Amino acid sequence: MALFFRGIISLLIVVLIIVAVLFVDFAYKTFSLRQRDVTTDAIVVLAGGRGRVEEGVRLFRERKGTYLYLIGVDPVVKKRDLFRDREGERLADRVFLENLSRNTLENALYGREIIMRKEVRSIRLITSRYHMKRATLLFRQVLPRDIAIYPHPVDTTNLKERWWDDKGSFRLLFSEFYKYCLFRFFFLFASAELRIPAR
Repeated sequence: MALFFRGIISLLIVVLIIVAVLFVDFAYKTFSLRQRDVTTDAIVVLAGGRGRVEEGVRLFRERKGTYLYLIGVDPVVKKRDLFRDREGERLADRVFLENLSRNTLENALYGREIIMRKEVRSIRLITSRYHMKRATLLFRQVLPRDIAIYPHPVDTTNLKERWWDDKGSFRLLFSEFYKYCLFRFFFLFASAELRIPAR
């Protein structure tokens, strides 16, 4: 019996070490993500986090994307609340809101519906840095493989670069790591059903 319990304890230690290594790798890659100076067919913003919509609008006005998709917008918010043409602009007819989704998976699924209405071959995906790896995973799984995705992380005050030294940042990162791992496991079985074919 003692040998059995020692085996269980040894197994738990090995599992904890593996989880710790994967978590540190997740955190490192989260902070390694860099914004790229690219022009894409669409700028896709996952609304809900501070600074995301503002960044998307700024890039759209700079002509970094042909279309601007604001995903997960509160149903009471109208397009004119988030974007209005300035004098001499004619951009508002290329701005689209999605207001049905309430979580990241729904963001990807409902977002796909409006993205696929246009000839979109590349998107710049904007969300908070801590949320980027999970969001990219979900959009990569539901969109056709021939659509290029360029992550564009937005930094927020609730995630510190010295995350190991800040309880709030640690909890936030570990929560994202946990959700990311769950979806990675989920897509081992469900990705083929969720993704639509390349055009």
